[in-house]
Amino acid sequence: MATAAGSASNPRELTEAIQAPRAHQQTGDFNRDYTLRAGAEGTIRQATHTTGLRRARYRDLAKIHLDHTTSATALNLIRIAAWRNGHPLDRANHSHLARLQLSLVA
Repeated sequence: MATAAGSASNPRELTEAIQAPRAHQQTGDFNRDYTLRAGAEGTIRQATHTTGLRRARYRDLAKIHLDHTTSATALNLIRIAAWRNGHPLDRANHSHLARLQLSLVA
């Protein structure tokens, strides 16, 4: 019976296949690329969470494009307001009630 914890039970090819990407993750190129990806992923998360862009509200491509550009403009305004007020964007996933409570306490 093979154990899941020990790497000695893995075949050599599997171990080498795991070690190569792990070694690549320690390089500066990977960290730079991952930072860019993390920023893009955060933007996508904010867009889907704030504006509900997962599903199109319309069937016409022009209306969908208008919806996306309007949503992008709204996100930019939210980010500008947060930057000007010195408040970082809310990265936590709070319920509406929890957000209300936090705003009343502050």
